[in-house]
Amino acid sequence: MVYVTLAGAILAEVLGTTAMKYSDGFSKLWPSLITGIGYLVAFALLAQTLKSMAVGTAYAIWAGAGTAAIAAIGIVFVGESVTAAKIIGIVLVIAGVVVLNLGGIH
Repeated sequence: MVYVTLAGAILAEVLGTTAMKYSDGFSKLWPSLITGIGYLVAFALLAQTLKSMAVGTAYAIWAGAGTAAIAAIGIVFVGESVTAAKIIGIVLVIAGVVVLNLGGIH
């Protein structure tokens, strides 16, 4: 169940960050509301996750997965450029999360 709440936290954070892109500096109502709600839900679910998962593990997964997802969304949906450096960076973020988890940061 802890991974379900963590996945929900990641999804909510990614939704909130994506909506922030479309809020035009918080000048558009609906994207701004979605941003706020997304972050509230993300932090609430992350707080629940931290009841039974080590903070280092949870945050590494949350931050790494969120970063990789937002970078991919930027490339696929927002039209951001695809560069070798960007792809390598995404791979390194994911690899870092895997190494931290295999290294026993529990």
